[in-house]
Amino acid sequence: MVRWRRARSQNAEWLRPWEATAPIGHQPPLGFHAMVSALRREARSGRVLPFVVTYDGVLVGQLTIGGVQYGSLRGAHVGYWVGEEFAGRGIIPTAVALATDHAFTTLRLHRVEISMRPENGPSRRVTEKLGFRFEGERPAYLHIDGQWRDHLVFVLLAGEVSGGVLERWRRTQG
Repeated sequence: MVRWRRARSQNAEWLRPWEATAPIGHQPPLGFHAMVSALRREARSGRVLPFVVTYDGVLVGQLTIGGVQYGSLRGAHVGYWVGEEFAGRGIIPTAVALATDHAFTTLRLHRVEISMRPENGPSRRVTEKLGFRFEGERPAYLHIDGQWRDHLVFVLLAGEVSGGVLERWRRTQG
């Protein structure tokens, strides 16, 4: 708890342009315990898989596989953040690759999406590194930093990555 709070407070300004905000009223963001309770409840239902991201034993971010749907869709979306000090080190692409492989192999999902604001160059580079393809735009998709913001959507299908996302990305690094 202390490590998560410290990472979040140290990166508040870094994350502000990308963080969801409450569109109605002045609802404060969830505190740590409320967030963990909500994530546990959703995880028990099978709709969310929350992860912390660590690097050399330090909590540096968070990744969530959310909106998990089975049935005829078999899809989910991935959201993540990383502390400014750790950005650009390949930590998030590795975490996203591992999570996407887990979604495809263990959860047996067919489709994984990542959505981001058009201005979010670092997140766009994550999708490019991992081979997610641009699918389209979602106007006024999420309330971010006090306004409804457009998002770009990138998608990867299970059949597009035989051998796994992580393995494919590692091959491009060598």
